[in-house]
Formats: sequence, C-alpha cells, structure tokens
Amino acid sequence: MIVEFYKYQGTGNDFVMIDDRSSSLDIGDVSWIRKLCHRRFGIGADGIILLRNHEGYDFHMHYFNADGSQSMCGNGARCALAFASFLGIFKGQAHFLAIDGPHQGIIRNGLVELKMGDVGHLLPKGEEWYVDTGSPHHIRFVDKVDNYPVVVEGSKIRYSEDYPLGTNVNFVERKNEAEIMVRTYERGVEDETFSCGTGVTACALVHGSLFKSNTVRIGTLGGTLKVTFQPQGNGSYKDIWLIGPAEQVFSGKVNLEKMAMSIA
Repeated sequence: MIVEFYKYQGTGNDFVMIDDRSSSLDIGDVSWIRKLCHRRFGIGADGIILLRNHEGYDFHMHYFNADGSQSMCGNGARCALAFASFLGIFKGQAHFLAIDGPHQGIIRNGLVELKMGDVGHLLPKGEEWYVDTGSPHHIRFVDKVDNYPVVVEGSKIRYSEDYPLGTNVNFVERKNEAEIMVRTYERGVEDETFSCGTGVTACALVHGSLFKSNTVRIGTLGGTLKVTFQPQGNGSYKDIWLIGPAEQVFSGKVNLEKMAMSIA
C-alpha cells in the first residue's frame, strides 16, 4: 500500500501526519506505526497522527506514540490543526475530537492555539507533583535543568512502583514568576523529546498556581510555548490554551509493505 504522508514539527516534537478520512489504514495492528516512527529504518517521528472523519466534528485526531500506544498529545494536536487547515478541512477555528474528548483550535498570527481539557486538580507528591492534562505527568523542580540527567532520572520515575501504568516525567527550572524551562522524558517514546505539549501545560499550571500567574512562557529544547488558563476557586482549571508554532517540514510517499519487509 502506497501512503502519502506529511512530516510536521511543533517546537521539535515531530510527527508523521496522514489524511485517513477514508479510514483505509488498519489501526488494530500497530506494527506499521512503530516501523514508520523508527529513526533509522522508517521516516522517523515521536508519533503518528491520522485524521479521520467524525460526525459533529471537523475531524478526529488519532494519535499514536512511537511504540504504538495511544494518548493525548498537545503538540501533536497543534500539528494536526495545522495539517487539517492545510487540507482545507477548516478555516480559522476548528472543533475536533481526540482520545481525551473534544477540543477547540485556532490558527492566527502564525501560531496554533489549542484549547486543552479542564484539569480537576494538581496533586502534590511531597515536593513534587502529578497532573493529568489528558496524559499523565510527574513534575520535579530542579536547578540547572540544562545539565540534568533527564533520561536516567526520568526512566526511574516512569517505571517506579508509584506508576504501574507509567507516566511522563518533566524536569522544570524556574526562571521568574511567569517563565520556566522544561525538559521531558516521554512515556511511549521512552526517551527525552524536544518538547511535550501536555507536559509543559502541566508544568505551567503548577508553576502558575505557586506564583499566582495565569500566563506562563515555557522554554523547551525545541522552542518556546505559552500556556494561559483560568484558575477556579475549587482548585480546578479551565480555559487552558497551549500556544506555539507548528510547521510542515516535508512530504512524501511510503510503501508500507516494502518497508515492513525490509525491517521486519
């Protein structure tokens, strides 16, 4: 099967995007997804995103991590919005479905704005934190995050007894009351990624709650993002927006059958 694909990146988080509104690809067998994401024998990506039709929505985003597992992905959703706009599925503002429910998105001033799901609470774990922003995130504040052993420490927490189903792990350095630097070990990729949208959102909520700020700028290895939100009196958060760039890198065609034979 010859499949046309597009490669997108959002602050260094990279994805293979496929227009599958015909629902022709088999998502019950994820072996081809793992092969496409392989950075030596495939196209190479942090994940695969399929756009499909869904009644009542502009599109349904099916996101798969590099290992074939599914989750919500903030940067992936922003790239999906850019891709859907490129395909002419919507103009300006979109209403779409992801694994964690409905979302809204806006493209303006060269940036992609994604409305995240509401967050019910921020859970302290000693001096660290746990937040679910559609995907699970552990948060640890550190000094000099540029030199922190992200993969070693991240894998310890990801596979710890505290998280039998695993978790993403974020290491955060405070810059000032409205700015942080974040590095993330991603579950499903099993490595550090250049950026993680749901991760920076979780970190921004915790940092903002501590410093009474509802707008936080986040530096990542792949670039800068912004998160805005509205805290509620009961400790929950709504109107959470993840804002940043999403760009098409290249496009091409791949023969799934030949690729599968060559690296099986």
